[in-house]
Amino acid sequence: MVEPRVFAHRGFAGRYPENTVRAVRGAVGDGADAVEVDVQPTADGDVVVFHDHRLDGPAGEDGLTDGTGIVWEQPTATVTSARVLDTEECVPLLSDILNATPADVLVNVELKNPGSHRIRPGEALSGAERTTARERWTPFVDSVLSVVGSFDHDVLYSSFCEGALAALDAVGADERVAALVAPNCTAAGTTVARRYDVHAIHPPVDQLFDDIRRVANELDADCNAWTVRDWSDARTAMRFGADGTIADYPGLGTGAE
Repeated sequence: MVEPRVFAHRGFAGRYPENTVRAVRGAVGDGADAVEVDVQPTADGDVVVFHDHRLDGPAGEDGLTDGTGIVWEQPTATVTSARVLDTEECVPLLSDILNATPADVLVNVELKNPGSHRIRPGEALSGAERTTARERWTPFVDSVLSVVGSFDHDVLYSSFCEGALAALDAVGADERVAALVAPNCTAAGTTVARRYDVHAIHPPVDQLFDDIRRVANELDADCNAWTVRDWSDARTAMRFGADGTIADYPGLGTGAE
């Protein structure tokens, strides 16, 4: 059995401060085939690598950083000076991540948010809704493509949001795209995957059902399962024939069966 390709989820978030330069360098050193990171804009329009929509947590709870506020409402200097998980690592720009990643390592850029609360992840949108969503995402997608265009990396773009994929499609370039399938949203995820003739489908590891595999085969697309956090998840991914695992730790794709 061929072992799945291993994507370091947020730079192996279980081992390193997630979505940071240290995480990406560590993941590459650990032998990851690809690194996966999340991107969104700052108030200045710069592209930063961060998952949550707030630098801090909900009221009364700790967040990922020592900063505060919604990411896209803060100036770049505020965001990039926020320290991640009580380490010396700060929130990086996408360009920092690409500079830290060897050009022969695939970078999976997840389009997390264009700077809006109205992004409708996990949905297959109607025609008019799709147009509105595409227009909302287009300025940010253009910014991401501009950053990536300055590098020679092999990049795979993914998103839970159809608007992001529609914006990529409207650019007309031959960008590699993956449809991220939200939990319990298989029908919507496969509908979106077909609409954009994606290069990959990323379903939850516990929802690697036959219909997901069938659509992936129909589109000649890879099927990469998220998020693999332990050996049980890794075995499930291999049992259902995943082409890749989006994993929180190194080593989980090796010898799982």
